[in-house]
Amino acid sequence: MKVKIIKLCCEAKLPVIASKFSVGFDLYSVQEVIIPSKERRLISTGIAMEIPYEYELQIRPRSGLAVKHGLTVLNSPGTIDPDYRGELKILLINTGSNYYKVSVGDRIAQGVFNKIVRPYFQEVKKLTPTERNEKGFGSTG
Repeated sequence: MKVKIIKLCCEAKLPVIASKFSVGFDLYSVQEVIIPSKERRLISTGIAMEIPYEYELQIRPRSGLAVKHGLTVLNSPGTIDPDYRGELKILLINTGSNYYKVSVGDRIAQGVFNKIVRPYFQEVKKLTPTERNEKGFGSTG
């Protein structure tokens, strides 16, 4: 699958797939930003892309940043719709105890393409019963 990308500034880096079987691709910061403890910041990637219409782009945290620094993507996974053509920005939150400094060129998130299905919703009077039915949170043990 080919994805068209525009670099919006000279600091922008194209996404990188780190290994042969990686599902996600790294997204990079084009800003230097301090994220204080328990606060969030919207970080620019400096790129815009043309997502194929049968896909969404999910924005997910990088596991290393999460485990080492408590830095994660707020509203994760975030969805970028295929008709969006603006700059990709990453909403990071620092759940750690110390401030975190994002530098230009840092890997700040990962993107994953996901095939989408467009449902047809049909209103009915009754749903097909199951053994579980309306049993919710914690009902399966």
